[in-house]
Amino acid sequence: MRFQCIDCQAELSIDEARNPYICSCGGLLDIVQDFRSVDTERLKREFDNRLSERLSPYASGVWRYKELIHPLLPDAFMTTKYEGNTGLYSSGVLASYAGVRSLMLKAQSENPSGSFKDNGMTVAVSHGRSVGYTRFTCTSTGNTSSSLAMYAALSGCSSYVFLPDRGISMNKVLQTLAYGAHLISFPGTYDDGIRFSKMYSEALGLYVCNSVNPFRIEGQKSILYEIAHQLRWQLPDWIVVPGGALSNATALGKGLKDLYELGFIHKLPNVAIVQADGASPFHAMVEGGLSELKPEPNPATRASALNIGNPPSWKKALQYTLKPTQGITVSVTDEEIMDAKAQVDRSGIGCEPASAASVAGLRKLAGQGVIDKDSTAVCILTGHILKDTDSIREYHLEEETKGRFPNSFHYSKLDEASITRFLQTAR
Repeated sequence: MRFQCIDCQAELSIDEARNPYICSCGGLLDIVQDFRSVDTERLKREFDNRLSERLSPYASGVWRYKELIHPLLPDAFMTTKYEGNTGLYSSGVLASYAGVRSLMLKAQSENPSGSFKDNGMTVAVSHGRSVGYTRFTCTSTGNTSSSLAMYAALSGCSSYVFLPDRGISMNKVLQTLAYGAHLISFPGTYDDGIRFSKMYSEALGLYVCNSVNPFRIEGQKSILYEIAHQLRWQLPDWIVVPGGALSNATALGKGLKDLYELGFIHKLPNVAIVQADGASPFHAMVEGGLSELKPEPNPATRASALNIGNPPSWKKALQYTLKPTQGITVSVTDEEIMDAKAQVDRSGIGCEPASAASVAGLRKLAGQGVIDKDSTAVCILTGHILKDTDSIREYHLEEETKGRFPNSFHYSKLDEASITRFLQTAR
């Protein structure tokens, strides 16, 4: 296990890299695992056996796969709330809506803090503790902050969250406050907070837990491991993931590479990365055939988790995910996102707006004939339906948006005749 710079390819030992994991050339560091001694069949049996765990750290849907994530971490530092273990749900209704033969949804909203961030945060905080840190930090619009605050509190440590003064999820911010985090609200964007962390966190003694931290990426690989494990190591034709900071897209590609090279799977699925129209610099780069990403200085989308104009992990997502899987990118409008969200919610699964971008993107690509209608797919739902209750109110009560699938209150007298008339017309 070693570090390697994504830009200059310089290699560092596991003890040499310094928080926040930026190479001297300015490039992000990545973790390279050495799996030469891994016995795949033995690990399969071990992963199956750990499904019966209840109270040990290996009951976690992340640490179940410890040998592929952070094999060197001493068990004493494993900080877990039994994250992962999230549902994989099949929906014929959503498959029909998206225009494919079969669709399953990986509901990362079922994580303890309500989002996929827990898969990576458990590893980042565990590693930070193992190298002596007690103060942890992130910049966040919601999901990252609540996840960090939860794990820091769980381990008796402190967390410091830099919060942009606009485009945030207040529900998740309140969750962050409740877990005891110190919140610093600043004028600016998510990207401004990331720049500050890169420059000053080490001097301030703060361990960075944003996606620039490669241990976050390693933990998020477990999402793909768990999908494959749940499907008995037979993956679908397509995996579709929302793309904000692009850490999840990166982790997906790295996880696929691990499983393919180790022989857990024998075919790589295609990957589609979905961004929102108002914040889609990665899609613009790929679609334009460019070699460098041009940041979007004023990102604007209703899906707050996608409202990132300069995704820090874009080079990793390109190298690890798009190229090896012959993947594609697509951008969707806020209207398409909110309509897809209404369908996911109505299916009984539910998600935040950014999550629904995966279903909206799949529908768009299938409608364009880019994805064949006979394909099978898994869409990753990244966050909880209650992250953004304002969007639910606006959509269904038509306060601002005019969605295709609104649901509203029915006002009625409370008598048998009135309710009978309503029941006769309700579907």
